[in-house]
Amino acid sequence: MKRALITGITGQDGSYLAEFLLEKGYKVYGTVRRLSTPNIENIGHLQDKVELISADLLDSSSMHQAIEESKPDEVYNLAAQSFVKTSFDQPVLTGEFTAIGVTRVLEAIRKIDKKIKFYQASSSEMFGKVVETPQKETTRFHPRSPYGVAKVYGHYITLNYRESYDMFACSGILFNHESPRRGIEFVTRKITHAVARIKLGKQQKLELGNLDAKRDWGFSGDYVEAMWLMLQQDKPDDYVIATGETHSIKEFVTLAFKEVGIDDWENYVVANNPKFLRPAEVDYLIGDSSKAKKELGWEPKTNFKQLVSMMVQADLEREKKQ
Repeated sequence: MKRALITGITGQDGSYLAEFLLEKGYKVYGTVRRLSTPNIENIGHLQDKVELISADLLDSSSMHQAIEESKPDEVYNLAAQSFVKTSFDQPVLTGEFTAIGVTRVLEAIRKIDKKIKFYQASSSEMFGKVVETPQKETTRFHPRSPYGVAKVYGHYITLNYRESYDMFACSGILFNHESPRRGIEFVTRKITHAVARIKLGKQQKLELGNLDAKRDWGFSGDYVEAMWLMLQQDKPDDYVIATGETHSIKEFVTLAFKEVGIDDWENYVVANNPKFLRPAEVDYLIGDSSKAKKELGWEPKTNFKQLVSMMVQADLEREKKQ
């Protein structure tokens, strides 16, 4: 039985990856930060199937202990301060978690067992002010947020350990991927949550920032398969994971309201609220995942319309139960 350790197992990607690996017959361990009331909503249905270990990316000794305890064949580093807006408010903490935290995990693996395979969650936010469209593995990075900068560090330190210590360490450069398990602070989930509440008469307005911002949006459940496939290859490498399509926030809003039978969505949306605008916005992000398709045999299964529908319906069910 293969063993895997997932940092950030309680997050969106961590929970879908845990499900995926359990179906593959893995023994799954996950790290959780020591909190008085840990947030385990996303993995509540898996609690009796996974083993949780208290560890923190800010603390080297706890990461070392987590790897010694779990004895994994594979480590998936999905934990981070992952909200871009917050990274402007807390740039130093974001750097500690999202950048230096990667080094702490890699160092623990290097010291304990260099044969452990390592996956790093890189991000399309690293491209930022894009120099070419679509973006691929060789596209130069120009991050436009402390989060993007921290992810660039995490990406390159992973490459450095691969080349310096002959470790199986690779990065997935994942473009935006969403799901019903997305945190409420992220714009896609904020939209679907509000649409469900407006439909049920619990909320009157939805306040948003830039409706014209465009992203390459996929489904998290599809993307975790790509993470696993990267660690099953003969040699470690880095891959862009994306749909190759781009859609605006306005399109997302339109589809979400349409899902609940509301066509005049403009009556419910307040746009361009300054508090939701970034100090520096990224450009036209759209990924070229042809390398992943060719070498990993991966491609997305869920289209944009299906994704929006899935998220709205899940939030409707949640709100009805409450």
